[in-house]
Amino acid sequence: MGLFTTSSRRTVIADDASQEMPERLRDEVPARFEAVGEALVAGSRAHAACAVVGRELARDGVDLREALDGLRSTFAQVLGCDPDFGSTEALSVAWSDETLGYLHQVSCENPLTGLATLAHLRARLAELQRAAEASGTPVTTGHALVVVDLPTRRSSSLDDHFGHALLMARIADRARLVFSGEESIAEATASRLLVLAPRTDDLGLRVVVLRDLISDSNPLGGAVRVWIEGLPSSHAAMAALLDELART
Repeated sequence: MGLFTTSSRRTVIADDASQEMPERLRDEVPARFEAVGEALVAGSRAHAACAVVGRELARDGVDLREALDGLRSTFAQVLGCDPDFGSTEALSVAWSDETLGYLHQVSCENPLTGLATLAHLRARLAELQRAAEASGTPVTTGHALVVVDLPTRRSSSLDDHFGHALLMARIADRARLVFSGEESIAEATASRLLVLAPRTDDLGLRVVVLRDLISDSNPLGGAVRVWIEGLPSSHAAMAALLDELART
């Protein structure tokens, strides 16, 4: 059983224009790549099928080299050539996204950015709420969330994918310069990070300093938004707030 195997498996579906492969080719195409082969036989782009296969293989614990070997073999059997860049990129990005998603679930930290995961931040907030209930001091007066919003730039390019992760890592370093204590700094989305910080007298000043530091090092252009988000008192409202902040 692979590392990412789940109880319900996703069916690999090729583009709508796909058609059945001849049995001769079906026997020669690597397992799981039938949908890619069908798309190629139909003469349509196989990018969507490659993305689905990449996610499927990652969930089964197949490493990226083996996945790319399967893609190369499929193209060789069906078209007699190497995979095009778009198909290779689609499989690689999907494989890495699925792998990182799994790592986020079992780790409290994003291995690419060094930022805490949203799940870790939820657990940290739950701890604060329990402590507040025990002491009788509202969590709303003791802590707040500092929200950092970067300009978004959507791209499926593998270089942009990892380049944006490196940018978030640099932004996290700026945040740690300003919040160098026990504050939790988490990644809510690909362009938004959250800092769980104590409500100190200088919190507003720290936010201004952080905004200036990030604006000076942001290569994306556009305005960087940084603001203080108050914490609600109930568990349900807290969960709803994090869900809202995690939307892109």
